[in-house]
Amino acid sequence: MNSKLGVIKVIAHTSKVHSGTVIFLHGTGFTGTRFKEWIKSLLTKDMSFPQLKVLIPTAPIRPYSALGGLRSHAWFNRPKVSLDAPEDLTTIDSMAQELSVLVNKEVEQGIPLNRIIVGGFSNGGTMALHLAYRYLPQLSGVFALSTFLNHNSSVYEALQMKTTQELPPLFMCHGDQDGLVSDEWASQTANTLQKLGVDVQFHIIKDADHELTKRELLQLMDWISEKLPPLGELST
Repeated sequence: MNSKLGVIKVIAHTSKVHSGTVIFLHGTGFTGTRFKEWIKSLLTKDMSFPQLKVLIPTAPIRPYSALGGLRSHAWFNRPKVSLDAPEDLTTIDSMAQELSVLVNKEVEQGIPLNRIIVGGFSNGGTMALHLAYRYLPQLSGVFALSTFLNHNSSVYEALQMKTTQELPPLFMCHGDQDGLVSDEWASQTANTLQKLGVDVQFHIIKDADHELTKRELLQLMDWISEKLPPLGELST
């Protein structure tokens, strides 16, 4: 497989010493730099934690069918934004392998999988769900903002075949005014994953469209801090 890691640009904010890593995947059309700026504009500061590294990579540019085939930064291709659209597993699986390399680089630097959280917004959130529940179920957690899984998703199939292995908990948020991805799609995704054994925390954000909000980012940061506290604060 020809590596695409050369075009996955990583922006990191961390202290010199960290005990965990958060990987935050942007939505279609963004770059890591633009996504970082959007988050900073909402929080009025970078999304950072004293004990954690935050990575915001950039997806490769690819033809994106949901935009009429226009080339755009996207983690995987969608035929259309619809519950009944088939998943493009060729692009999903290729990107999952590339992102697994990024995760494994953190492991090689001494960060165990159970101290790594992966998540994303929109296209990035769906990508994170595939990565966590089909490829890296040893992760500490996964978050998905303004996103959904298709009917008969391969994620559901993988979870139906799971063993007794504990699954990463999931944090989801969705705007009740989302004009691109219905909050009903997100709710259905959360409910299905919960029925398949995932510990899901799901929040509806009032008066929010297909966008990030300060409220959900603050809730997300609290959730991340709970899942990946400083090592000295772990219960024995």
